[in-house]
Amino acid sequence: MATGSGIDSIMKEGRKFPPPADFARQAHISTEARYRELYDRSIKDPDGFWLAMARENHHWFKAPTRGLEWKSPDLRCFADGTTNLSFNCLDRQIELGRGDHTAILFEGEPGDVRKISYRELRDEVCRLANVLKKLGVKKGDRITLYMPMIPELAIAMLACARIGAPHSVIFGGFTSQAIADRLQDAGSHVVITADGGWRRGKIVPLKENVDAAADLTGMVKTVIVYERITQSRDRKGAGGTSGAPSAEAAQFKINMKSGRDHWWHDLMKDASTNCPAEPLDAEHMLYLLYTSGSTGKPKGILHTTGGYMVYTALSAKYVFDLKPDDVFWCTADIGWVTGHSYVVYGILQNGVTSVMYEGAPNQPDWDRFWAMIEKHKVTKFYTAPTAIRAFMRQGREFVDKHDLSSLKLLGTVGEPINPEAWIWYHTVVGKERCPIVDTWWQTETGGILLTPLPGVTSTKPGSATRPFFGIDPAIMSKEGKVAAPNEGGFLVIRKPWPAMLRGIWGDPERYQRQYWDEIPGVYFTGDSSRCDEDGYFWIMGRVDDVIKVAGHRLGTAEVESALVSHPKVAEAAVVGFPDELTGEAIAAFVALRSGNQPSEALETELKHHVAAVIGAIARPKALRFTDALPKTRSGKIMRRLLKELATKGRVDGDLTTLEDFSVIAKLRDEA
Repeated sequence: MATGSGIDSIMKEGRKFPPPADFARQAHISTEARYRELYDRSIKDPDGFWLAMARENHHWFKAPTRGLEWKSPDLRCFADGTTNLSFNCLDRQIELGRGDHTAILFEGEPGDVRKISYRELRDEVCRLANVLKKLGVKKGDRITLYMPMIPELAIAMLACARIGAPHSVIFGGFTSQAIADRLQDAGSHVVITADGGWRRGKIVPLKENVDAAADLTGMVKTVIVYERITQSRDRKGAGGTSGAPSAEAAQFKINMKSGRDHWWHDLMKDASTNCPAEPLDAEHMLYLLYTSGSTGKPKGILHTTGGYMVYTALSAKYVFDLKPDDVFWCTADIGWVTGHSYVVYGILQNGVTSVMYEGAPNQPDWDRFWAMIEKHKVTKFYTAPTAIRAFMRQGREFVDKHDLSSLKLLGTVGEPINPEAWIWYHTVVGKERCPIVDTWWQTETGGILLTPLPGVTSTKPGSATRPFFGIDPAIMSKEGKVAAPNEGGFLVIRKPWPAMLRGIWGDPERYQRQYWDEIPGVYFTGDSSRCDEDGYFWIMGRVDDVIKVAGHRLGTAEVESALVSHPKVAEAAVVGFPDELTGEAIAAFVALRSGNQPSEALETELKHHVAAVIGAIARPKALRFTDALPKTRSGKIMRRLLKELATKGRVDGDLTTLEDFSVIAKLRDEA
């Protein structure tokens, strides 16, 4: 963990964009006064505010009378109420007349499309819930889900929630050892998986990985397998058909272990569509989610039912300004928290259509996302800054060949977005008519904490702007002193909120130490940040990524933004490495926009550019050009690997979540 009292803020951004007038007129919250009224109420009277939101917008078997009960570090929310999140996502929408409306619009990487209505989705969820109960699953049993991005993953989550069996979704890119570690930590005996999934035209062998994990643990008693690859081509799933077979799919085979392994379609064939939702205490565990890139003992983030339900529904409604006929596409994999909250739970509670896509953004080419937006008339689009920078690098012609007039709002999530990438997103994708919601939050927070409201907030490129309802953020030194405007420091949250994690599974000491002991009395986010004179928050990078150059503590995001502001640069990542003179020096890894070539002259130019934009102290000592940056499949740059390269000239760390191994291999070979 970083030490010291503060972090130097060296990047400035003065451009400001008011909400488009046409959008603002129709927004749920369209005036500053209304935002301020709701926000002030949520801070001054959190119990009254959240109880009102819970009662007005959700079904409760027993309505709560208690709001947020806080005794650091433990939170209880709506503790005397009982509800069910699966019911609120499905049955409540049917009761509101949305039964025939499309709930999930799925497109597989091979091009197969399925549309599943709320009623059809409820029926499939009930069937699987009955299957689980017949197999002996009881309330409180942890169920592991290791599946591709297909509707059956959402069905499995909702089925678990319906009967009170917490789910643990494991990202489909993890290996068998990572699966085994998470199975053991969760104490999970039941796995729901698929034979395989599609990624970049290749089959991901999911069932094979589960088999290896089961052998490692010896604790898996039941495996349910959905036929994504090997299914007969005349079998239809709920609401649609499968894509055309390929030669690879025709030859693909898996092993089924007698007595342990069961085909999804066999179990579902005779299962009843009648499965009443289990009334659950609001603090009943909804799911475990293991944070990405963890080393050593897996860190299972624990989320419960009632507070998470209310917060994700409300944040989805207001941040994305959801309306009944919206087609909402969050490109995140459900293996990450963004997919939990804003592909499934938060979106379905609002009764709109949620788009799911199985594959890579450049399969078969770099216009796949834009073709899907045009084809499915997507209205709200939520993706990662790393994806935006990758699209920038390819040039705007892939965007311009498609009609994106259906788009009404754009969003970003995952890490800070560089101002120039924000501008490209605004002008090239949004055609300067779509508000951008640049959101900040974490696995631990359950939902969005910092965000513009699209009908109200004047946005600044690169800033997550202001807090959402109930969120009380501050920038502090390690000694707990609140920073002055534009003074860098540590981002903390001073009040609890309903979707906050309830702990780390099986490790309360780690929970206390990591989130509550760093700066006593507040939630420590682990991010460096600053707050400007308008009360807008700017994320400067992870605390662990802060680089200390000659006594100056610099956030990585600001240096990367300076590099990306150069017209020839598409992406950049910076890390620190030991230096005898300055303690640490900056190493930059740069990917150029299409049509530009690396050269010594350009290397010198980029170093001078950083110094000119934000000061000589931030000038990279080393700069390397690369065809691409090492990323996870969720789109996050793996700076840890780059730091190992810059420091040791080799990579020893865990590569489990790496999207493309050739990227780091090439960098390593050239080191």
